[in-house]
Amino acid sequence: MRAENKWRYKGKRLLVLLLAVSFSLEIACTFPGSSQTKQSSQSSQSSEKQSQQEENDPKSAVQQAFSNYLEQVFQSEVTSSTLNMHYTLAHPENYGITQYPITYGEVTSEETMEASAILENWKYNLENFEKKDLTIPQQMTYDIMMDFIKEEESAEKYNYYQEALKPTTGIQSQLPVLMAEYTFYDEQDVKDYLELLASTPDYFAKIINFEKEKAKKGLFMSEFAAEDIITQCRNFTENPEDNYMLSTFDDRIDAMDSISPEMAEEYKMQNREVVTQQVIPAYNNLADEMEVLKDTGKNSQGLCYLENGKEYYTYLVAYTTGSDMSVEEIQKQTEKQRLQDMSDLAEVLKNNPDITQKCSSYTLATEEPTRILQDLQVKMQQDFPTPPDTSFTIKSVHPSLEEYTAPAFYLTPPIDDISQNSIYINGSKNYEKMQLYTTLAHEGFPGHLYQNVMERSCGLEPIRSLFGSSGYAEGWATYVEMQSYYYADINEEVETFLQKNQSALLSLYASTDMGIHYDGWSLADTIDFFATYQITDKEAIKQIYQLIVEEPAHYLKYYIGYLEFLNLRDYAMETYGDGYSNYKFHQALMKMGNAPFSILKEYLPKYWEE
Repeated sequence: MRAENKWRYKGKRLLVLLLAVSFSLEIACTFPGSSQTKQSSQSSQSSEKQSQQEENDPKSAVQQAFSNYLEQVFQSEVTSSTLNMHYTLAHPENYGITQYPITYGEVTSEETMEASAILENWKYNLENFEKKDLTIPQQMTYDIMMDFIKEEESAEKYNYYQEALKPTTGIQSQLPVLMAEYTFYDEQDVKDYLELLASTPDYFAKIINFEKEKAKKGLFMSEFAAEDIITQCRNFTENPEDNYMLSTFDDRIDAMDSISPEMAEEYKMQNREVVTQQVIPAYNNLADEMEVLKDTGKNSQGLCYLENGKEYYTYLVAYTTGSDMSVEEIQKQTEKQRLQDMSDLAEVLKNNPDITQKCSSYTLATEEPTRILQDLQVKMQQDFPTPPDTSFTIKSVHPSLEEYTAPAFYLTPPIDDISQNSIYINGSKNYEKMQLYTTLAHEGFPGHLYQNVMERSCGLEPIRSLFGSSGYAEGWATYVEMQSYYYADINEEVETFLQKNQSALLSLYASTDMGIHYDGWSLADTIDFFATYQITDKEAIKQIYQLIVEEPAHYLKYYIGYLEFLNLRDYAMETYGDGYSNYKFHQALMKMGNAPFSILKEYLPKYWEE
């Protein structure tokens, strides 16, 4: 099973919406990729042309005003976290952003009321627009924002149920990699990086205070979860003078031709001081504080054992998956798909009694990651539109992070520079053959990398990069991962058996997640569940149980997102009949971009090309 595959720090949505947005028709729209100078030189011409267009077509005035408003929201939201801004924009100045705070964002309970006011402000301003006067893409953005507002308004009471510290997807786990991959486009990025890094102790102090508040309310994490966080922090700080945040920074500085050798050395010294004197102590202090708090947790089982925990889990499932199905409906569809996969497995086994031997003895043409990705780009052309030219880099996870890092993950590129694509491979997981092939399909082509560069090339409003569910992103990557089994040029029965087996395995994790957090399964219940599928390694099942307790709904974003894409594909096949093709289906999805599945279904006919 994969853990978190696409890492982009967005923080807790309710906690990073810091700046109120006002509605104005007069604010000029800054278009992606254009420069301020160019805009200024053409302003009188553009204004005259725009005024004429608006006079001839009142709808164009509304559409322009809506774009202006979205630009305002984007500017205020994207600057609420410097990491978020940097991973979203390579050149923020081209989006009208020249001044911004250097911050990780806020992690305090006081921000909830302010966030609520901002959501109400968004809703009020959106309702001032007649949706029917907007373009189809704008109408879709309108619906996505309204859906987000409705979802977040219902989440206000669950503020203390949220968790910033998690073994795989927590900020303490993601931060080192995100900072190591922080691209330096110019010298200002170096300055921003060092200032942001120096704020780590204050940011961690806010997280610690929030954890103390949770403990007072009886909502602190389980003891084994705290132990995992503590161990992770201690491992990261074990050799401070050899920490990889030092070497990765030096490499990036050395690659900058725009900085003098003297200045480069000065920045290296500053970084070494910040890492060794501030970041490392911040991680050690976090571990120390977690040691104090680790015995205060009241619940070591599923969320449903907390007061209002079942309701919170219901919200979390919807937020995570992007699905509007109830938990009960999701459980039924998960079981139905598993039964189908198990039936298909039995059929393959019946016709091929030696299939398990074949599954252990096949070979691939190559197991070199770059060549696999090149092969996938060729094989996928029959089912997927050709992506724009882009580049990617294959990197290895640093040994200090291997234990708590996924087998592989992808870092998204900025919306204005799709060449920045990094795929990390965790060497400790020893992935090989079909596991490696399908993992690279998940992370690369036609998975995360493909999805991101395609969406960036389809002209979506910049604000769309800030919305959308992880269920869409991971569901898409899982959906195409299943397709990639049939691109590998091996025995057809082996392809089918391995794919159905993986789908069935993912369903077990999904059912376990809902069983633990919604139905209250104990460890014994979980062991019994896996035993019905001839999985009897109790120590492995215990590890699965604890991980799911620590990261509720984590596995659902993969499997339920995958099922929702299958549902959407079935809908398209039924709707278009002989006019359906996988190519057209995938083309429409890329044009629509990341959105809740109900909205995708509603807008699919408007993006379908005959």
